[in-house]
Amino acid sequence: MREYIEIYQDNKEKIESFIEDTLEKQHLLKNQLDEKFKKLFKSFPSLELIYLVNCKTKNQISSNIYRHKIDDTQISTTRDYLIDKLNIKDNGFAFTKPYQSITTGTTCITVSKKEEDKIVFLDFDLEILLERLGLIEKNKFFSTVTKSFYIIAGFFMMFLSLVAIIYAGVDFVTNLMNFKLSIDTIFKPIIATTLGLAIFDLAKTILEQEVYYKSYIKDPKIEIKTLTKFLVTILIALSIETLMVVFKIAIENYDKLINALYLMLGTSLFMMALSFMIYITKKRK
Repeated sequence: MREYIEIYQDNKEKIESFIEDTLEKQHLLKNQLDEKFKKLFKSFPSLELIYLVNCKTKNQISSNIYRHKIDDTQISTTRDYLIDKLNIKDNGFAFTKPYQSITTGTTCITVSKKEEDKIVFLDFDLEILLERLGLIEKNKFFSTVTKSFYIIAGFFMMFLSLVAIIYAGVDFVTNLMNFKLSIDTIFKPIIATTLGLAIFDLAKTILEQEVYYKSYIKDPKIEIKTLTKFLVTILIALSIETLMVVFKIAIENYDKLINALYLMLGTSLFMMALSFMIYITKKRK
């Protein structure tokens, strides 16, 4: 939503001018109520909702008219909270800031036009509006394929993370019931759970950024934050594994302690590299 707002604000005058000019050609909008505003919906693929409000009573006097349905439940509902906030121009138009619509669930802007004793309210889907004006580029087929791939990959990763956590729990309970208590019994479930958490967090980020909220502006902060969070989780799992190996070698194979040292050095280098990356990132900010 933040990205849509930035694009909208950068091109606000052009967008508003385009909408005003197109609506002016429709003459009196309220006269199209009987035809359910079919001409308007045809002219604006981004238009998703229209309704009329009486200026004096400030009550809604029409149904909520959508592109493919009509909702009569909002007739006579007071809209004074909307009218009082309108900054109507000399030509009768007023524009709201972009917001998340409760009715449709999309990011939209509301355009209102005063005509005699009535105000016509029109909700526009901001994503479709920006796309139609060429401010964002989307290939429908490619976007669908890409989105489907991310959905499959994201939920499959979530499934694998759940399997890892269930495996950790089953393994721990089984060993506990068989009275097989050891370092492996304690640390292996912790490592599996930590890895499962890292995989789940990565999958959640992918679904948030690429499926349920598509990003059109590449924000390096989001990518760095995701990468840092994932690497920190992996580092925790690796540190636990290193600690477990050190204990096992110290107890059972003392002569192979040098191998534990190599593993500790590798983990330390990983930690230093990650710390350096975090330091450089913060310094750039």
